[in-house]
Amino acid sequence: MQRKKILVNGASTVFYFDAPFSQIDKLVEQNNQFFLTDEAVFAAHTKLFRNRQTIVIPAGEEQKTMSAAEAIIAALLEKNADRSSVLIGVGGGVICDIAGFVAGIFMRGIAFILFPTTLLAMCDAAVGGKNGVNIGGLKNMAGTIKQPDNILYHYAFLKTLPTFQWQMGFAEVIKHACIQSAAMFRTLQLHSLAFYRKDFASLTALIQKNVQLKINVVQRDEQEKGERKILNFGHSLAHALERSHNIAHGQAVAVGMVAAAIISQWKLGFNRAAEVIQLVEKYKLPPMMEFDVDEVVNLIQSDKKSHNGAIDYILLAGVGKPQIVAVSFAELRDFLNRIAAL
Repeated sequence: MQRKKILVNGASTVFYFDAPFSQIDKLVEQNNQFFLTDEAVFAAHTKLFRNRQTIVIPAGEEQKTMSAAEAIIAALLEKNADRSSVLIGVGGGVICDIAGFVAGIFMRGIAFILFPTTLLAMCDAAVGGKNGVNIGGLKNMAGTIKQPDNILYHYAFLKTLPTFQWQMGFAEVIKHACIQSAAMFRTLQLHSLAFYRKDFASLTALIQKNVQLKINVVQRDEQEKGERKILNFGHSLAHALERSHNIAHGQAVAVGMVAAAIISQWKLGFNRAAEVIQLVEKYKLPPMMEFDVDEVVNLIQSDKKSHNGAIDYILLAGVGKPQIVAVSFAELRDFLNRIAAL
């Protein structure tokens, strides 16, 4: 097990890589532990939760709501949780988001710990302290920025992960490579999803590299006033597609990244859009899909990153060279219509 302490804006998060599940008992007294997980994780790992105070919610993005958060708080109160309690989220991105959100508002804030169970959560969702719920179907319109006290990487969770969830995780890995690491981009080109599922050493190194890439940005801009916006590469379109077409986050991010790469080619002269498309396809993700451009642009206008008739769009001047560009909605509509015609 590898332990790494990272400071973000004065708050420390301790990462434990390749940690046994029992490590939690060394960090938190058992009477202060309150676990939050979903039905899928609970069914796959029931033994881990035996004799532990556990709140189980249905799986899925639909659970990221204020009413779900209220129900979790009611369950905590029923179990006599107090301000000394620690909420422990065990799950994918949804559980990481809602666990952090509930911990941030329950009794004005309690400590929380995350056990990410998916590749996407390990590389991205669990890292950085963004926590939130959706309002009216709009992504993360209510939320907090609160760093977890600990993030524990129990890699045994990946053994029960379906192939589809591996694909979803690589969408965020490709995102980090596109915006921050030409070296990792080349490494991904050389390997494949099947390779990483078989080569544990390479997989764990890849996960830790993604964590470090993201945390480097968060340390410099926790509140997303500037540089942290680059982590939204592909996500403005993705969030709209998730809502309009009810597709998985990783699928939507893949389509969003390809669109951003093509727009980067037109607007910034980016000459590696074809390689981004090939990489997305290599990891079994969709590079494009049919969608109603007007509907999607209208949804993007509701994005919290929009301002004054434009949105801060993350484009690429090169692999590992992101640029934050204000793109008007009229221009974005034109770009997406051109992409739809390809």
